[in-house]
Amino acid sequence: MKSNNKKKRAFLKWAGGKYSLVSEINEQLPSANKLIEPFVGAGSVFLNTSYKQYLLNDINPDLINLYNTLKHNTEQFISDAQQLFCAANNQRERYEALRKEFNQSQDSYSRSVLFLYLNRHGYNGLCRYNASGYFNVPFGRYRAPYFPRDELYFFAEKAQRAEFTCLPFQKVFSKARQNAVIYCDPPYAPISDTAHFTHYAKGGFSAQDQIELARLAMRAGHKRNIPVLISNHDTPFTREIYRHARLTELQVRRSISQKGEKRVKVGELLALYRC
Repeated sequence: MKSNNKKKRAFLKWAGGKYSLVSEINEQLPSANKLIEPFVGAGSVFLNTSYKQYLLNDINPDLINLYNTLKHNTEQFISDAQQLFCAANNQRERYEALRKEFNQSQDSYSRSVLFLYLNRHGYNGLCRYNASGYFNVPFGRYRAPYFPRDELYFFAEKAQRAEFTCLPFQKVFSKARQNAVIYCDPPYAPISDTAHFTHYAKGGFSAQDQIELARLAMRAGHKRNIPVLISNHDTPFTREIYRHARLTELQVRRSISQKGEKRVKVGELLALYRC
């Protein structure tokens, strides 16, 4: 499902974001009226496709709260968020104070504004929470964090075609109907025993979750006639659980390191389930 527009960047920095792969993903996505994303993340696939409708989900409530706030209160949100992007707030002590304010706040609007600030000022765009559910990404030490004004406006305009939900992926699959296509970008299976990074929200994404996702994808694609495309690392485990899908192999430069020289190419798979 190709987009007619120049590639659009997400307004969030996001570990594992799909901006660099949107062309390859678009080549695999079938045409449909609606795109459903159970793991929307920063939304690069959403931003670079041209479906009439979108159902965009993530298990991270702060992320979905931000998207709904931006969708429904665009001008006020952008104005308030931009005020946080100043030299006085680009210091470790101030960052930690605002991070504490975010963790203690129960106001959805304040949390949405602070979430964008933390994303752009925190270390390498990570989104990580501790066992108590507190955001704990350290200060990123950037010279002048970029305020993504144009990207925010583009997202907000396109979001008028989207519904945002915060549900387990199983429930999102149950919402899919005919003439929809599902794209899944789950927390990736580890490429080694020490490479786990699954804490985008409190909890994690286990091997059993990976297996359940593959099962639901096969059922949707082969029995319900709802195509499903999944991205993941290319490992013996993922090849086994996606054995009923059509696999496309990719080499992708990826790392959570800030230093470009530490970014190495790793194998990834696109697994397509369809009748």
